[in-house]
Amino acid sequence: MSARRFDTEVPAGGYRWWYIDANSDDGRYGLVIIAFIGSVFSPYYARARRREPTADPHAHCAVNVALYGDNRRWTMTERGPQALQRDAQHLRIGPSHLHWEGDALVIDLDEIGAPLPRRVCGQVRLFAPTLRADSFALDSDGHHRWQPIAPCARIEVRLDVPAMHWLGDAYCDSNSGDLPLEHSFSHWHWSRCTLRGGDTAVLYDVSGRDGARTALALHFDADGAQRRFDAPPECTLPGTRWGIARSTRCERGAPPQVRTLEDTPFYARSLLHTQLLGEPVRGVHESLDLTRFSSGWVQMLLPFRMPRRAHWHG
Repeated sequence: MSARRFDTEVPAGGYRWWYIDANSDDGRYGLVIIAFIGSVFSPYYARARRREPTADPHAHCAVNVALYGDNRRWTMTERGPQALQRDAQHLRIGPSHLHWEGDALVIDLDEIGAPLPRRVCGQVRLFAPTLRADSFALDSDGHHRWQPIAPCARIEVRLDVPAMHWLGDAYCDSNSGDLPLEHSFSHWHWSRCTLRGGDTAVLYDVSGRDGARTALALHFDADGAQRRFDAPPECTLPGTRWGIARSTRCERGAPPQVRTLEDTPFYARSLLHTQLLGEPVRGVHESLDLTRFSSGWVQMLLPFRMPRRAHWHG
């Protein structure tokens, strides 16, 4: 699966997403952007799959934007198939557009938040001189795959609304799958941390419904090299207000510090300060409880943060 291509097949009932996160050099700002085809956390897609397992993923697309620091924002409007346009180099979902210009991934954003209708408008440029094409299976049957497209990247964020301009370290990957996440997994913990010299360490700990666990610990060099390393011992992080269990891996004698960015009934995103490969690091950490996600009361709450606009034209 080419790192640059936006036109790879997404199977019925499946999904693909492209994920970018970044922290500003001065530590004041953070950003996450996720473009979904077959939005895995959509209550509308979940309902469609309950009616028909081969529901069309192209009918459930979204661009999720989260801004941290001053002028926090959250947007995730789901859109129907007529709002999706894509080819090898371009992905347009509603009014937002991702495309490649040389070694830069350019993201033009124009989104409205919910439940507070606050706008996010402007451009993000992710500079990825080294792109990867390899992928890793996250389950024993290979139904779910993770592709670290640009683990060591730089970013320029230039937004008109809210007004901001900053530079920072960034990360880009893609996940794809043939089945809903909740069918295969119960829990999921992931983190990526920036190392000295612009290198990146990624940790994946995934618990399957069948009791199997997948653990990945990868070190990506800024020049494109990759190697596995022995994951340090697992350690428990404080739970969230919604009771989501969080864990990571850290070296002995270096207890991690965590600052919660997103605290939801089934998902938590945090800033993580810990020690890996003998050095202090900072990065982004995510924990996901897919059993909680599947519960009826969570599915009822989700539309308040994830509205659907099925008939967008433009």
